[in-house]
Amino acid sequence: MAKKFRNYINGKWVDALSGQTFENRNPANWDEVIGVFPKSSKEDVNDAVKSARKAFEAWRLTPAPKRGDILRKVGDLMVAKKEELSRQMTKEMGKVLAETRGDVQEGIDTAYYAGTEGRRLFGHTAPSELSNKFNMAIRVPIGVAGIVTPWNFPMAIPTWKIFPALLCGNTIVFKPASDTPATATSLVEILIEAGVPEGVVNIVHGGGGEVGNAIVGHPDVDLISFTGSTGVGKKISVMASETLKRVSLELGGKNAQIVMPDADMELALEGVLWGAFGTTGQRCTATSRLILHEKIHDEFVKMLVKRVENLKLGDGLKKGVDVGPCVNEDQRKTVQSYVEIGLEQGAKIVAGGEIPKDSNFKKGWFYRPTVFTNVKPEHRIAKEEIFGPVLSVLKAKSLDHAIQILNDTIYGLSSSLYTRDVNGAFRAIRDIKAGITYINAPTIGAEAHMPFGGVKQTGNGHREGGWAVYDFFSEWKTVYIDYSGGLQRAQIDNY
Repeated sequence: MAKKFRNYINGKWVDALSGQTFENRNPANWDEVIGVFPKSSKEDVNDAVKSARKAFEAWRLTPAPKRGDILRKVGDLMVAKKEELSRQMTKEMGKVLAETRGDVQEGIDTAYYAGTEGRRLFGHTAPSELSNKFNMAIRVPIGVAGIVTPWNFPMAIPTWKIFPALLCGNTIVFKPASDTPATATSLVEILIEAGVPEGVVNIVHGGGGEVGNAIVGHPDVDLISFTGSTGVGKKISVMASETLKRVSLELGGKNAQIVMPDADMELALEGVLWGAFGTTGQRCTATSRLILHEKIHDEFVKMLVKRVENLKLGDGLKKGVDVGPCVNEDQRKTVQSYVEIGLEQGAKIVAGGEIPKDSNFKKGWFYRPTVFTNVKPEHRIAKEEIFGPVLSVLKAKSLDHAIQILNDTIYGLSSSLYTRDVNGAFRAIRDIKAGITYINAPTIGAEAHMPFGGVKQTGNGHREGGWAVYDFFSEWKTVYIDYSGGLQRAQIDNY
């Protein structure tokens, strides 16, 4: 009998008002049901928003250091439950256990960072232009935050959003991805155990069309933080504009790694293997393109193919597995469709490119790690986000040419350059159009205390992680204190 899960609204675990449910299954073994979850609707969202709105009045008045104390307890609980959470996550979305442990650790790091920010929600003071007058700007909570998260980092990404939102004094209505609702529920259980008051955090399970849209369109939700596809992000931006909500969008990527002739080839090889096939390529920061200088192209491709063919595909809970399954059948179909598109446009498969036929893989959504050569910058597999284990190799004549190819997409999230030339590295840092640039490291591997986000159609300018996210989840309030005892007129000609 599969475990039954519920929504958490106003301090109580409740079923969807409709009574409808959906199943959550293991992508490595689709016969295994992880749990049954409430298939919620607009009415459930209304209840959650009402709860969050009511709880906001007390939560905003809780001192920020006290809110930080609770988040430190959250971190302690996550440490204690790390292995349990990691195994649950691998069963739920497929990536290997070493990666899900890293996902949980990112949440732990974010919790401890947020805890310290409770004593560092710094404002600013500035001199007044008038005598006997004091000027300052402080940060205050905004209200109810709608949090909509993806399945590929089902612990890390929700913590990137929820912890700063709570620390700043906001309350939460949380809609996790339908592919990873169990990990999200575990996070909410930890928040409750750590002492987050009733109504401050609410979780509503269900589809994006029903639950996500209801949150974005709700007049009593003050801000939205969303991670997902660029297409959905554009729709959210339009919907949220009706009520002038503050919106943070973390969207797609088509990230590239450049390798120059002077690079450490073995290091660059390790980087692209990890960047392209970690999380089965299902990351917004995944290395989807490899741009090789023409002098080392053929040699590097031979090295790459040999290593890719030795990557072990399988259940992420099993020892020695390098690459897990796609998260569901539709995602695997998407990957297969892009492989066919690549072939139609003249690219050449040199590794993978197929669903494994071995009976060991019959019950899961597995796809062999795939490498294309003869890829042109105008090819769709070089421009569009695939979100799967597919790497497109392109050839460049120089560093400037490589940067030109790298920049030739609508996205601008992460980027990577392998070189020993310090001058070239700094030129690349300057000229690459991306929110993140790595030198001699792969395109994946964000750290919790640094800003995370991209440019162009990768987002709308906000950042997650580090100190930058606290600006999104708080409002600046300017305060003037006049102790002159008389009327002083600013913003007129006092000279």
